[in-house]
Amino acid sequence: MERIPLLFRTAMYALRGGFLIRPFVIALLLGTAGAVLSSLEEAVPAIGLWIPETLFPSREDPQVAQVILGSIATSIMTVVSIVFAILLMTLTLASTQFSPRILINFVRDRTTQWTLGIFLGTFSFCIASLPAARLLPHRFVPVVTTSAAMVLALVCVGWLIFFIHHISQAISVNHIVDRIARETELVIDDFMPAARTPFPPWEASENDNGAYEVAVMSRRSGYIRYIDVGRLLYLARTYRIRVRVERRVGHFVPAEVPLLRVSRGERVTDERSARLLATIDIGPTRTMQQDVEFGVIQIVDIALRAISPAVNDPSTAISCIDQLSRILIRWASRAPPPSHFFGPPHILRIVMPWITLDGLLDTAFDQIRHYAASDVAVSLRLLRAFNDIAFAVQSDEIRSNLFDRAERIVSGCAERLPEVALSKLRQRLALLEISAATDVT
Repeated sequence: MERIPLLFRTAMYALRGGFLIRPFVIALLLGTAGAVLSSLEEAVPAIGLWIPETLFPSREDPQVAQVILGSIATSIMTVVSIVFAILLMTLTLASTQFSPRILINFVRDRTTQWTLGIFLGTFSFCIASLPAARLLPHRFVPVVTTSAAMVLALVCVGWLIFFIHHISQAISVNHIVDRIARETELVIDDFMPAARTPFPPWEASENDNGAYEVAVMSRRSGYIRYIDVGRLLYLARTYRIRVRVERRVGHFVPAEVPLLRVSRGERVTDERSARLLATIDIGPTRTMQQDVEFGVIQIVDIALRAISPAVNDPSTAISCIDQLSRILIRWASRAPPPSHFFGPPHILRIVMPWITLDGLLDTAFDQIRHYAASDVAVSLRLLRAFNDIAFAVQSDEIRSNLFDRAERIVSGCAERLPEVALSKLRQRLALLEISAATDVT
């Protein structure tokens, strides 16, 4: 019972991006519509008069309706196999050429889900309405239902053309990276809705050392995908304890490793420990419910593979850097999520670790900087990305941090690039230094 709120949120997340749920719901609805429409048409035969005879002249022979419905159902299943073949080919190509981590984005693609749903729904519609066309015990031809199935067949033909066009665009690396960036920005908007202010948020100043007596062990292995902070705060306030979460969203937690540390261990029974652990969703893969870093990692993977000697595609790496700068600008413009939660006010209840801007910068740019030290185009674009981020934020501390990172890029390239290329890097570094020292209004 304690995991019901978390399971409900997980189900909603799966419904929004699940590969099976949306096609299943569409197929179920269309199949139900076929059964209901054929029954209604049999109960009220006058409905069939709405269809002009030029569209359906064979109103006395139920075998015509049977042939039409059966042919549509058979053809649709053939097309579904083609759709699956195209989808599997796309997934294989994307996983080998870009990164296996981006497969989740193809699974969450709504166009693919609607394609499967419409085709399977048309098949279900025909199968559900096929028994209505019969000779015995009395002759009946479902005119409206058969006409609706013909319309759905035409819709499937047009949708198949659209789907092939969509897949041809979906495997474009620019399209893939842009989609990952947009989804990551949505996570940031949901996770960090407040704009960053010149004044840092107040955090607890009391010393937590020695305040935690009992370690609550994780009961399963996996990645932390979501933490229900509100529920955890309610439990900590109810039990009158203080809780510190040991690992943040996106981290892997083996079983029997401390996941939480709580104060006043005599108040934490096995049942209460289970309730505390139920506020944390752990699964075999990372998701983007609260994990901004996961979106960044997917783009970084594509960039690293692009600049590898086996691929040698700096243009793709440059596109990835552009999208990473877009994400970092969005993150830097928002107030960081609170790491201390109180209930009642001034009584610390939860200490929560979140990834910081510095950690996100490390994830986004450090590996690219290391492997692109001999590529002047990629290094120049890294400096431009730092310049864009510095121009977009108002914090002198962030600008100074970006300038330090830019200096490391230039120093790392000094041993591998000729002086002509280094002069371009130094010019762009000088522009970043000016931006770091200038107040933007």
